[in-house]
Amino acid sequence: MSKFKQRGKSWSYHIYLGIDPLTKKRMEISKGGFKTKKEAQAAARLVEIEKQNGTLIKESRMSFEEFAKDWLKSYSRSGVKVSSVRAREKEMKHFISVWGPYPISKITKKMYQDRILDLFERYSQNYMDGIHACGRMIFRQAVELGLMKINPTENFRLPKKQQTVEELEKEEEEINFLEKEELAHFLKLAQSDGLEMDHLVFTVLSYTGLRIGELLALKWTDFNAKQATLRITKTIYNPTNNFEKYQLLTPKTVGSKRTIEIDDMLVKMLKKHEIKQKEIKLKNKPIYKDNGFIFARDDGHPQLRKVFETRLHRLLKKAEIHKNITPHSFRHTHASLMFEAGATIKEVMERLGHTDPKTTTVIYTHVTQSTKEKTSHQFSKLMKGLLH
Repeated sequence: MSKFKQRGKSWSYHIYLGIDPLTKKRMEISKGGFKTKKEAQAAARLVEIEKQNGTLIKESRMSFEEFAKDWLKSYSRSGVKVSSVRAREKEMKHFISVWGPYPISKITKKMYQDRILDLFERYSQNYMDGIHACGRMIFRQAVELGLMKINPTENFRLPKKQQTVEELEKEEEEINFLEKEELAHFLKLAQSDGLEMDHLVFTVLSYTGLRIGELLALKWTDFNAKQATLRITKTIYNPTNNFEKYQLLTPKTVGSKRTIEIDDMLVKMLKKHEIKQKEIKLKNKPIYKDNGFIFARDDGHPQLRKVFETRLHRLLKKAEIHKNITPHSFRHTHASLMFEAGATIKEVMERLGHTDPKTTTVIYTHVTQSTKEKTSHQFSKLMKGLLH
């Protein structure tokens, strides 16, 4: 319904558009400066037609920061992981820092492109993919809610970084793992000099290829002693390292949900650990909170990742292993040993729950290259024996 007002010698129209879905305030579009009421009515009629056809957009004066924060709330209620919400919150701050108070409807394609290209100079390709994805989601919802006409992210493609030789070499170096002789030495030391559960934890990591979050989330119901299997259906999320404030989330990818076979040695180690844990449970009954975790503290809560990271550094120092080894390195170690034992890339990917073959292939290349070098040395040694 249009209303018309006369002020002095000019006329204006005022058209009610409904309630703003975000601010919950009344929305109205108006325009003045018409010489006659008939001119104002004709202009209002065009707007009414757009409104009826669903093509009318009343651009919002809402600031980018206000909208982005409202968007994050709705995003967090859409069933995504807490870790994903934290990542999006971090990514959108790169936009808020420059556009915070600016009306979201006034952000143009040029402004978006300039901001992305500025950030592109400072951050990695993976992180930029996340920032751009966050930007696309925010502006897509703003357009869907009728708060702006044009999506500034539309048709914009994030450029791909060209890696230098040095970066490629560094990337390969970052995939660290222990050779089998180093692993054997480390595990023996973990058994003789390790603290509570050290030997078990690092043995399970190296013999299964589990992510540390997957390992810490394991419950006794995931362990089948008769079938000698471990079922991986969840991962633990605890960014604050507060033993009571953890969350159990679904694994990293769909392919990460899996059931893997384990050998008899691990089955025996886990059964022995279960007996010991029952003794601790009885001893600490008043304070023990039994949630069925395999790798539990003495109070029943799942052990912290930080604890095993600290203990790993302690053991590596004792073992005089100077590689940059993390709990995740045991995953790479397991993959390398599987390849050395003759497993295929597909078999290793399924066991590790990989969906992207990139990391698996890099490890495979390293192992096969090492095998080629050994074969070459063996051939040279053979020929030297024949020729002399």
